Amino acid sequence: MENGTKVGLQNGKIALPNGTKKEVILVTGGSGYLGLHLIEALAKGFSSQYDVAYTYQSHPPSPELHQKLPNVHSFQVDLRTGRGLDIISSTLGHPRVVVNCGALSVPRMCEQDPEAAMAINIPRSVVEWLLSQDMSIPPLLIHLSSDQVYEGDKSFYKEEDETKPVNVYGKSKVASENYVKSNYSNYAILRSSIIYGPQPVVPVPKSLPLQWIDRVLSTGDGEGEFLVNEFRCPIFVTDVVRVVELLIAKHADGGMKLVLNLGGPDRLSRSDMADIVAQVRGYKMELVNRVSTLSMDRGVVSPVDTSMDVTKLVAVLGITLTDFATGIALTFNDKTSVLPKKIETTQLTTTYNNNTNITNSN
Repeated sequence: MENGTKVGLQNGKIALPNGTKKEVILVTGGSGYLGLHLIEALAKGFSSQYDVAYTYQSHPPSPELHQKLPNVHSFQVDLRTGRGLDIISSTLGHPRVVVNCGALSVPRMCEQDPEAAMAINIPRSVVEWLLSQDMSIPPLLIHLSSDQVYEGDKSFYKEEDETKPVNVYGKSKVASENYVKSNYSNYAILRSSIIYGPQPVVPVPKSLPLQWIDRVLSTGDGEGEFLVNEFRCPIFVTDVVRVVELLIAKHADGGMKLVLNLGGPDRLSRSDMADIVAQVRGYKMELVNRVSTLSMDRGVVSPVDTSMDVTKLVAVLGITLTDFATGIALTFNDKTSVLPKKIETTQLTTTYNNNTNITNSN
């Protein structure tokens, strides 16, 4: 904290010493899938010690969200220009933590409008706003990046590996990382894989990856095609939320320069994901329509293998990551689901030094 106060976890909730002034946690892009999961968890877990706020650009909060999370503040902000950020400062005060989820994250849209991708995905306005507050300890900036910063020509990338993106989305995320590293002194950059899980407190209209797979397999209409030769490390949304909570609880006192791969423990193709959904949910395996990237034109080049080594994440934060099969069962809250005795996936089993210095930017 600015005055040196420590934060800690008590009974799974963030706690500050009695008498400490309430401070602000801000989630930019809070109306999206991850943002909504975050504001719900932060509002509940941080209790009365923090004001939780989020930004949106074009989708104001629904009455349902206000009803379910009455103490969460919302602000309309244009992240390209920063318009609206000063209203947050004047209303709530300076934030102690900013979680930057705001992004143009659809690769095809980024290809169609590279200028917008760079303007939105590089958090220039947010960083300039934080620097203008002239606090003795800069607020912690947790910036969501992507596994698509990697070229995709090998498996299990480490944080220190070269970033060599193959599409505009990946290039915008590399540029965003470089901007944060060059201009800010208290940050954690999270290179996220596919985030999956249940709908948030207020459902989002977009198609979610796991729910789409489940719908295709449950209807049996053969509509979906599942790639056999692109690999990711999908991560359960609750794990992402927990990572953010741990970063705030353990490392909010300044001086952090940290880059972490944010993925699950399994290296999976899309067809692998569909196979596991079929096994856990009891669908016929032959419903998984397997195709190669060579047979598809998605309008954008995609890296072949952005699976990531996540041992640094596990070591630094002490988190246990949810395997994909368990994540499926938790997503659908289906007590009748039977987890397969053995899932044929590649899992990361390397080790990492637990004494990692969190000021190392790689």
